[in-house]
Amino acid sequence: MVMKRPAVRYTVAEYDDMIAKGILGENDRVELIRGEIVPKMAIGESHIECSDRLTLLFVRTVSHVAQVSLGNPIHLADSEPEPDVVLKRLPGATSRYAKPDPPDVFLVIEIADSSLDNDRHVKGPLYAENGIGEYWIVNLIDDCLEVHCQPRPDGTFSDVRTLRRGDTVDVTALSGVTFAVTDIL
Repeated sequence: MVMKRPAVRYTVAEYDDMIAKGILGENDRVELIRGEIVPKMAIGESHIECSDRLTLLFVRTVSHVAQVSLGNPIHLADSEPEPDVVLKRLPGATSRYAKPDPPDVFLVIEIADSSLDNDRHVKGPLYAENGIGEYWIVNLIDDCLEVHCQPRPDGTFSDVRTLRRGDTVDVTALSGVTFAVTDIL
């Protein structure tokens, strides 16, 4: 019989300390999810193209009301995920600017191809439990945008919609900020 060792769990402070001491570095493609240090998914060409498109779109349209953060961590209770895109409060408007807390986050976006199952069933509940108000999955497999709003403590969102090319989407926390889904996909 093979005994499976229990996974080592780390606090956010311990994880941040490993980064500060150089135990984990920029070339370590990992993130802290529910106390576990887990590898990040590899990034393919379609993911890169979508990320570049979103960067240009958001910087052009929301930089006067939100900071666009790409692949950087957000601070949650037992996790520091690194979403593909985060729209967060502008500098000076928050006390924890570098790694924003949920109240400082307007929108979290994950670009999903090979990571679709993880983005739906691991990261989605994590974001909801931590009160992230709006979470989008740019679903490259099914060519759609999955919009999750109104988080609940049980790890679900009470408003979940699937949008397609030809639809428009609003960033709930940013009044008047609307995008054509075609521009996102």
